[in-house]
Amino acid sequence: MRIIVALFCLSVIVASCNNAEKKPDVSNIKLAISTQRFERDLFGLDTLNFTLQLDLLQARYPAFGENFIYTVLGADPKWPADSVSAYVLGFVNSYRGIYDSSEAVFKDFAPYEKEIKSGLQYLKYYFPNYTPPKKIVTFIGPMNGIGVAAAEDMICVGLHLHLGKDFSLYRSALVRETYPDYVSRRFTPDYIAVDCMKLLLQDLYPEKQEDRPLVEQMVQQGKRLFLLSKLLPNTEEYKLIGYTKEQLKAVYEHEAAVWDLFVQNNFLQTIDNNIIKNYIGESPKTQELGEASPGNIGSFAGWQIVKKFMKKNSDYSLQKLMTTDAETIFQQAKYKP
Repeated sequence: MRIIVALFCLSVIVASCNNAEKKPDVSNIKLAISTQRFERDLFGLDTLNFTLQLDLLQARYPAFGENFIYTVLGADPKWPADSVSAYVLGFVNSYRGIYDSSEAVFKDFAPYEKEIKSGLQYLKYYFPNYTPPKKIVTFIGPMNGIGVAAAEDMICVGLHLHLGKDFSLYRSALVRETYPDYVSRRFTPDYIAVDCMKLLLQDLYPEKQEDRPLVEQMVQQGKRLFLLSKLLPNTEEYKLIGYTKEQLKAVYEHEAAVWDLFVQNNFLQTIDNNIIKNYIGESPKTQELGEASPGNIGSFAGWQIVKKFMKKNSDYSLQKLMTTDAETIFQQAKYKP
C-alpha cells in the first residue's frame, strides 16, 4: 500500500538557497566567445527581394542558417528555393510581433553572454580537455519549438522561449500543448545560462536509457545537478532544479518526509517505470506530498545524496564523481535526513 505524506502548503514564505561554497577563480581562463544575433539579421531582410537576401543570410551563417530553415522551422529539403523562401517569409511575417517583443527584452544580450561565458570557464576549469563553443547564436523560432540547441562550435539560444513568464503567448493553446504552465514559468531571461549549461552537460554526459533502480536514477540526476551548481555557482538552487523559491524552501523543510516517501513505500530499488516517472523528470507536483509540492522530487533527493557523498569525499574531482557508479555513491553517502 502506498503511503501518502501530504505536507506542503502554499503559505511558505519566500526563501532560497544559494551556492555558498568557496568557488575557484576562473578569471585567468581565456575564452574567445561572441554572440551573433541571427534573429536581427533574419527579420531585417528586405522582404521585396527575400529569396536573394535569404541566400546571403545563409552564407553569413553557413552552419546555423541551414539548421534553422530545415530543422527549427521544418522546411522540406526537397522544396525548390522559391518555396523555401516563401515558407521562411511567411514565418517572418507571422512572428514579427514576437521579434519586436524580443528586441524590447534583449536589446543588450551582453549580460547573458557574460553569464554563459562564466559557465564555460568553470566547465573548462573542471574539465581541462573540454573544447567549449566559440559562438552564441540567438534566434526566434516557433513558439512550440526548442529553447536552446547546440550545433558544431555554437550554442543556439531561442529568445522566443525566454521572454518572461508573463508573456501573453505562453498562455496560448499552441504553447501549452508543448509547455505547460509549470514549465513556461521558467521562460525568463535569467534561465538562459541554466538552460545552456544543462544542454552542454547533456552533451558531455549523455543520459543512458536503461532500466536502473529508481535510487540509481535519482543519484544520476543528482550528479548532474551537483555539477550544474559548480558551473553556475552564483545561481540560486531553485533555478538549477526548476522549482519556485517557495517550493525549494518547503522541500528542504520537509526533506526527511521526502526521503521517507521513497523508503516507506519501498521505491528505492524499483525498476517499474510507471513508478519512476512520478519522481524523475518534469511534472507539476508530487501527488503524495500535496498540491503545492514540486515534481521531480527524486532528482532533489538524489542531489542531496550526492552532496553528502562529496562532503565525505572532498578530494573527489568532478570528473571522478561523474564516472563513479550511482550505487557506490548511494551506499557510501549513507544519506538519512
